[in-house]
Amino acid sequence: MEWMETLLTVVFLSVLAYVGVSMLGAARWAFLTRALQSRLVAGRQTVLPARFEPRELSGLPDPVQRYFRVALTAGQPMLGAVRIEHAGSFNVADSGAYRWKPFTSGERVIARPPGFVWDGRVTLVPGLTVHVHDAYVAGEGTLHPALFGLTSLARRQGKGDIAQDELMRFLAEAACYPTALLPSQGVQWQAVDQHSATATLKDGEVSASLLFAFNEEGLIESVRAEARGRTLNGKLVVSPWEGLWSDYQQREGMTIPMSGEARWLTPEGPRPYWRGRIGRIDYEFV
Repeated sequence: MEWMETLLTVVFLSVLAYVGVSMLGAARWAFLTRALQSRLVAGRQTVLPARFEPRELSGLPDPVQRYFRVALTAGQPMLGAVRIEHAGSFNVADSGAYRWKPFTSGERVIARPPGFVWDGRVTLVPGLTVHVHDAYVAGEGTLHPALFGLTSLARRQGKGDIAQDELMRFLAEAACYPTALLPSQGVQWQAVDQHSATATLKDGEVSASLLFAFNEEGLIESVRAEARGRTLNGKLVVSPWEGLWSDYQQREGMTIPMSGEARWLTPEGPRPYWRGRIGRIDYEFV
């Protein structure tokens, strides 16, 4: 029947167009990812000292000293770079009812100077994917989601606030690469109480500070910023932010969290937007 042939033709052309768009988007996004990673690696510097020595902890706040004595071992090789694979769910609704969608990601981190490139893929519905770059490279921040890797949904990039926001992420995630939190790596610690301390990291003109809270075992339980940029209904809003860490395990002589949650602290209460778990983590030691 003629109408059946017409329908099949339309379906075939639609599938062909979808496959073409998907392939083009994937290729374009891979090119952008490689460019970011190349810039990251090009600026990599040698990490010194080569090993962690407990005498470096002298003068640090008590909870910070306890943390490093639990998380690291004497003589622990210092980390130069890290590769991480995550999987989890992402809430794509800025407000109202939650809309959790699955994501997978790969991340490349260098310790000195601090930097990372996070390449995420959020599946809105089967066959409909948003690619996301979240990065801090050479003193600049990037937050760029794009449908199919082709159509930008938003974009923040450059120095200033976005760079500070992304350096905060590096500092918050350093629980997964804990030698990067040592004073020899540029982190300054200030005592708050017996279970918390403020960490400040400077990279050139960019500076980020977070409040670290430690649990009864001495490990990092949460990190908090009083002001971090959030996109809300298409507008940039500065809000309190918090990251939670859990399920600590031993990896290469270090005790690191395998699960985490990121959330905004709103007047109505905490609003989580990212829940992830490390599927694989590979360390490069100096």
